[in-house]
Amino acid sequence: MTAEVTIGGGTQLKPHALRAAVLGEVHARPFTPLATPQRIVHFAFDTAGEAARADRAALADFCNRRGLEPLRPGAKHHRLTLGGATLRWEQHSEFTTYTWELPAPAGAPFHPAASSLAAPMAGLPQPGPVLVALDLHLVADSESTNAIDRLFDHASLVVAENTEGDARFATDFQVDAGGFVRILVIDRGLTPERAGALVQRIIELETYRTLALLGLPEAQRLAPSINRIEKRLGEVTDEMRRTEKLIDNHRLLDELTELAAELEAGAAASLFRFGASRAYNEIVQVRLNTIGDRKVAHFPTWSSFLARRMQPAMRTCATTEARQADLSEKLARAANLLRTRVDVALEQQNRDLLKSMNARTRLQLRLQTTVEGLSVAAVSYYVVGLFGYLMKGLRDRGVPVDETLASALFVPVAVLAIWWVVRRIRKKHIAGAE
Repeated sequence: MTAEVTIGGGTQLKPHALRAAVLGEVHARPFTPLATPQRIVHFAFDTAGEAARADRAALADFCNRRGLEPLRPGAKHHRLTLGGATLRWEQHSEFTTYTWELPAPAGAPFHPAASSLAAPMAGLPQPGPVLVALDLHLVADSESTNAIDRLFDHASLVVAENTEGDARFATDFQVDAGGFVRILVIDRGLTPERAGALVQRIIELETYRTLALLGLPEAQRLAPSINRIEKRLGEVTDEMRRTEKLIDNHRLLDELTELAAELEAGAAASLFRFGASRAYNEIVQVRLNTIGDRKVAHFPTWSSFLARRMQPAMRTCATTEARQADLSEKLARAANLLRTRVDVALEQQNRDLLKSMNARTRLQLRLQTTVEGLSVAAVSYYVVGLFGYLMKGLRDRGVPVDETLASALFVPVAVLAIWWVVRRIRKKHIAGAE
């Protein structure tokens, strides 16, 4: 398909880089006309991560070795004809499907067993763990007399008609001896196109039903951890009301942080699974609404059966996800409250510490003033003594000097000079420290 647009004069408009992909997605998985009778053997494999790339490479090699139509790079679906069988390959975000369309001669439904019909699948490496193994038999109405009663377990048997009433489909959702879930589709006037569309929707319904339920084991795995965190959160918040010591508040804050980390790890690990289950469940409901699902006799319809068996699992997943979100908010609020209490306690400690430092500083200042006074007196005494020796030397040399009077007059001068020098030194040191 070309994505270019041509206007008058042969001028072509430059297309968006994704236009071809967007247009092609509408036609990515067309319905295949099916003639009655027909046998469909369908597999879905978990191919998350690198398994999808390995599966693509294996299919491409399979086509090349047998001279079949090659797999286009980047293709999400491929169709091959192998003898009398047709293989339809589709790759999705986390799973890959292999659907074998096989001729089915008139006779008893589901005979021979699907395990023998699926032998060509052994020619390909298994892409990943198998999620869905489905055996669907499309038969004419004349061949279905009493088939439903004989083939399925009545305890879980569901039967329904499509909106137009030209098809009836039944299953018990149980696996047979070969591990396949069997679905019987009775053609009561379907055209090949409508038969192909109906069969594909039923196959998708069973595939997405299985994938949607993958969220339930994850919810069950997380439930004990969530219960324990909820219980411990209640205990911690109750203990918060009775603790006042900073060391106890620190301990509780550390425990809340560990609980929050454990919860977020579980929530991050389950985020994709719960979101995927929600999306798959919506696809199942859409497929049921599209088919129509009218009631047949006393049998439950597919919609009522799945609502009773599947919806509780979906609600469990939704409840678990909601509990994670609600518990995360509660842990955040409790941690913030406790962190505020710790901050207030630290501020009080800092205030007391500053007050103590202030008192020590004042004491040091008084001591320093005392020492300065003593230092001025001691240095002045020493300087006056030196001055006295000077006067005495001058007198001995014959200079008429009164040694005692000169020393007495020099004392205030020396004291003031020493005090001024000490004060200048202290101011210089204080300015340097700033």
